[in-house]
Amino acid sequence: MERIPILRMGDLLLVTIQVDMHDRLAMTLQDDLTERIVSDGAKGVLIDISALDLVDSFIGRMISNTAAMARVLDAQTVVVGMQPAVAITLVELGLTLHGVKTALNVEKGMALLGKNHF
Repeated sequence: MERIPILRMGDLLLVTIQVDMHDRLAMTLQDDLTERIVSDGAKGVLIDISALDLVDSFIGRMISNTAAMARVLDAQTVVVGMQPAVAITLVELGLTLHGVKTALNVEKGMALLGKNHF
């Protein structure tokens, strides 16, 4: 089964989505990420979507739901690298991504989380 790698950086988890997301992969990522938040005691999650050209309503909801689950598990989520077309699509779909912070890149995302890992 295809999986998206989740890297640990101190008390952060970094997810870089480098493939086109489909529904099953999105659900697998959500399960894997919530398990890793608990097992690693992560306090922050960075999800890099810079390689995604398209995000449909299901993927948008999955990102929002994952952030909500992370919050319940005491971890903040920042989505980084959103392409302009993706932002436009999310707005057009009416998805506001409640509770999800965004940043232009990983460095700015880490700053949002109050971390300095460079």
